[in-house]
Amino acid sequence: MKSLTHRLMIAAAALAVTAASALAQTHTYTAEIPHAFQAGKTQMQSGSYVFKVEPQGGNSVVAVSNLDTNQKIYLLPSAGPDAPAAWTQAGKPVVALECADGQCALRSMWDGHSTGVYRFAAPKPVRETRFVSMLIPLKPAN
Repeated sequence: MKSLTHRLMIAAAALAVTAASALAQTHTYTAEIPHAFQAGKTQMQSGSYVFKVEPQGGNSVVAVSNLDTNQKIYLLPSAGPDAPAAWTQAGKPVVALECADGQCALRSMWDGHSTGVYRFAAPKPVRETRFVSMLIPLKPAN
């Protein structure tokens, strides 16, 4: 009985290590963003972007780099809700911009495989403002 218990404990530990290393992987994506947008408190120009999700302890940091201007910022996302069914059915990573009155803000990102989305702080909406969501496809970087 001790032998079986010992084997089960080793198997559980191996599974935990495997799961932790899978979560600790860095994921990098590219995208063409057609509009200027606010990311955190920084105004970003339209252009070619790299989004890199980097594990930092128990959290993730998202590095957003404009390849045209060499501007790079780091964002600390919060855990968002589950990805919408349409996103998970398509199975392709996306970033979502929220636009109103000609101003856009980076609102969320889905990596194409996780359950939840990464949420980013955005400016507080003005009352009675109509928002339009814009989905930008991400491509895994080589």
